[in-house]
Amino acid sequence: MELIKSQTFINLAKAYAGECQARTRYRFMEYAATQREYKAIANIIKEVITQEFNHARMLYTFIQTASKETINNIEIESGYPFKEKWEFEENFRFAAEDEETEATKIYPEFARIAEKEGFPDIAGLFKNLAKVESCHRKIFEQIYTQLTDGTLYKKPAKVKWKCGDCGYEAESREAFKVCPLCQAKQGAVLIKIEQN
Repeated sequence: MELIKSQTFINLAKAYAGECQARTRYRFMEYAATQREYKAIANIIKEVITQEFNHARMLYTFIQTASKETINNIEIESGYPFKEKWEFEENFRFAAEDEETEATKIYPEFARIAEKEGFPDIAGLFKNLAKVESCHRKIFEQIYTQLTDGTLYKKPAKVKWKCGDCGYEAESREAFKVCPLCQAKQGAVLIKIEQN
């Protein structure tokens, strides 16, 4: 089967559009974090934004292999999330839900179709994307939980807090409000996110 005549080609375009939209939604969230002086959260989101950009880049690369001719337009019909509002904390919950959908439903189905149509490399791409989106879900869930339950900069036991601006470290149950070394505000203190 030719890629350009396959459902996998359409799925690549849908996934590309989805990754581009996620990148933009997360840019809004990064902007909001910066406005609220949560520098450490903004930096975490920037990493996710970069990863979403590279997901889109890989999808676009496969799309381009479908034809030696210029691909002028790809007609796609698909649903994309628009849950996010200008509500800082809730957007992390919504982002986690969106990433969960990609990781457990959309990309596994796209991988299944790509395998069935004879595109193992593209199936592998979709499987790898699902793994990363699952990690994004965990990151967004943890930020949401810590923001809403008051544990972002306060823990039940002593932990090591580190200033993301200068590297100063201190051990305490609560992060310093202002860095004793560089005077950065608490929002620059690195937050505790489990990366498993």
